[in-house]
Amino acid sequence: MIMVGDASVGKTALIQRFCHGCFPQKYILTVGIEFEVETFYILGVPFKLHIWDTAGEEKFRSIASPYYRGAHVVVIVFDMTNMYSWENVSSWYEEARRQTGGPVHLFLVGSKKDLCTEQQLVKANELGKRMAQQIEAEYWALSSLTGEDVNAFFFRVVCVAFNAAVSREVEARELESKKISMPSERSLIKLNEPPDFQENPPKDPRAAASNVKIYHVSIPLHQC
Repeated sequence: MIMVGDASVGKTALIQRFCHGCFPQKYILTVGIEFEVETFYILGVPFKLHIWDTAGEEKFRSIASPYYRGAHVVVIVFDMTNMYSWENVSSWYEEARRQTGGPVHLFLVGSKKDLCTEQQLVKANELGKRMAQQIEAEYWALSSLTGEDVNAFFFRVVCVAFNAAVSREVEARELESKKISMPSERSLIKLNEPPDFQENPPKDPRAAASNVKIYHVSIPLHQC
């Protein structure tokens, strides 16, 4: 997953809360890209979630471009107390759509929920849900300070990313299977020519690939 949004909206704080169970006491500017890995068990299968934390400043946007490609999930974050960051959600959406180059699951996250007055919260949620509907994203309102709904959100992201990864793997294997089953021009027997037999035909490299050893490592994992 890749997390994007304006500078100081709270992207790093959300990641710190989930991955390390703490809230940073002072603001730390993300320069370029930062990276976390968390491992989960889903249906008994270990799955690693790669979390890319991107800088929100304009001068760092080009650095984030390669990290969009291959991402199963894009999370756009805005500050619920700063509607200017909400107004920029559409530009982050366009950037994500341009860079991913394919279908990807979108989440729209309103952060700093704990800092909102009751009136601000109602308005921010209304605007967030409206924007999420426009860009076809799943909307969440979170608080890194209190941790409210942070774990639930990341567990949801993991399940979505896992399903996307499985779907891509199935599609890739089906495509490979079709390539193998389709006879090549050299394998076709021509009626006017005798077939070319070999006493010791070369082994198919794919056969060797099937003898892959799988190692199971026991480490503390999250449950999804």
